[in-house]
Amino acid sequence: MNPPPSPSPAAPAALSPEQRRVLVASALGTVFEWYDFYLYGSLAGIIGDEFFAGLDRGSAFIFALLAFASGFLVRPFGALLFGRLGDLIGRKYTFLVTILLMGLSTFIAGLLPGYAAIGVAAPMILVALRLLQGLALGGEYGGAATYVGEYAPRMARGAYTSWLQTTATLGLLFSLLVNVGLRRLLGNEAFAAWGWRLPFLASSALLAVSVWMRLRLNESPAFVRIRRAGRTSKAPLSEALGRGPNLRRVLVALFGMTAGQGVIWYTGQFYVLVFLTHTLKVDGGLAGVLIGISLVLAIPLFWVFGRLSDRVGRRPVMLAGCLLAALGYFPMFHALTAAANPALARAMALHPVVLLADPADCSFPLRSDGGRPFTHSCDIAKQALSDVAVDYRRRDARGPARIEVGGRSVAAFNARGLSDAELARRQQQLQQALRDAVSAAGYPRQADPREVNRPLVVLILTLLVADVALVYGPIAASLVELFPTRIRYTSMGLPYNLGNGWFGGLVPTVAFALVAHDGGIYHGLWYPVIVAAGSFLIGALLLPETRGTDLSAGD
Repeated sequence: MNPPPSPSPAAPAALSPEQRRVLVASALGTVFEWYDFYLYGSLAGIIGDEFFAGLDRGSAFIFALLAFASGFLVRPFGALLFGRLGDLIGRKYTFLVTILLMGLSTFIAGLLPGYAAIGVAAPMILVALRLLQGLALGGEYGGAATYVGEYAPRMARGAYTSWLQTTATLGLLFSLLVNVGLRRLLGNEAFAAWGWRLPFLASSALLAVSVWMRLRLNESPAFVRIRRAGRTSKAPLSEALGRGPNLRRVLVALFGMTAGQGVIWYTGQFYVLVFLTHTLKVDGGLAGVLIGISLVLAIPLFWVFGRLSDRVGRRPVMLAGCLLAALGYFPMFHALTAAANPALARAMALHPVVLLADPADCSFPLRSDGGRPFTHSCDIAKQALSDVAVDYRRRDARGPARIEVGGRSVAAFNARGLSDAELARRQQQLQQALRDAVSAAGYPRQADPREVNRPLVVLILTLLVADVALVYGPIAASLVELFPTRIRYTSMGLPYNLGNGWFGGLVPTVAFALVAHDGGIYHGLWYPVIVAAGSFLIGALLLPETRGTDLSAGD
């Protein structure tokens, strides 16, 4: 699997008009698709209130994240579907289908009535649209990376494909800028009521430009070469997954590369946004601006590390990113808390919150039973703690659950046998008592904008994105080089979308479910830390170096 030694890379040559057209059209279209995809994520709180209004607020937020995650779960199936088409009929037309599917799904989401208008049909249709988006995105990246990689010069493939790697970050940045701009233009109340739909509807203009540009592209020269020679695959799926050597490459790419890259991407650029706004209670507009600045500062690093991989190899650059994430996430998120909400950090240190409860009364937080998801006192106490979003530790105790903070004790209750009205009344009393207790202990309801250490927050966020660039900058070149042309679209799309869609896309949902279950605001970081560490170990042992691979070899 290791290529023969190759010469040192020269500086990237000037792009030909055709190469420039391919790079711009691929990158612009992929920016648009990521913008569409992350609109939902950046609006998770509003979407939870709009489409999951039948649940309590804490559960609605988790279910909104689950609906967001549903788009990631189907991405591998999109990779198989569109990857097979791309290897059978060509890159160009498959490339067009994915962007049309994504754009139309986003536009319809902007028109979809909420729960108050059509009831349970609203979240069901929303999830269906997310599934269509996930299928499209699953086919998009493999097509874009394959297209650009097959056009790029052999010894500068990392540099050229790294431009494509900036598109996910640019799409996220674009969605943040649109949301922050509209919030300030319309005001938070109008934006939450109807303004959030505008970014979805405006995507139709971007769709038209992207489709026009892709229609002007020619087919990939590598695919044209094997098609003329009659060497295209007749059964890409069985050839990619049913043959031992290629299946081994797929598995090594997944566990030694893309799983770690996926959790690092979504932790460093997306989960951190939810952590800032939901956990540290930083104003959404301010958080968006700070993350936007960090993204702008770090975007050039994708090219820097892609180019570096042309010189020293793909493998050492990506493994360094996995190791830094595994070792650095906990100290960096602790530092982020101290910088973004110093009052919260002080309160957590001086007056820790403790939940005393019988373990038998404590269940995992994703249960739902109609409008009454919790009945045991521990679950009701955890629901109240989730609503106020404070860090806490649980200790075993007998009897009904109680919450202790700053010398105060707030008793929870068992809801079995209570009417809906009585349950609502007692929940409201519990939440108010808890808010009063944590407020008296110094826990702020919102981060004070005057206390936010903006330069330090931007520095921490930039370091998190820099780690993303380490693993993401070289990955397209590495995946393109790892698989043969005849089954490249299918083979590389599957591990990439499994790693990003399943391992990475579930980061926000799994992390917040772990936090809701355990109580520690940093507990959710164990998921990306363990996955990144696993990818480092597997990659160090099994991942081949692909720098300089001749893409025509073996076709």
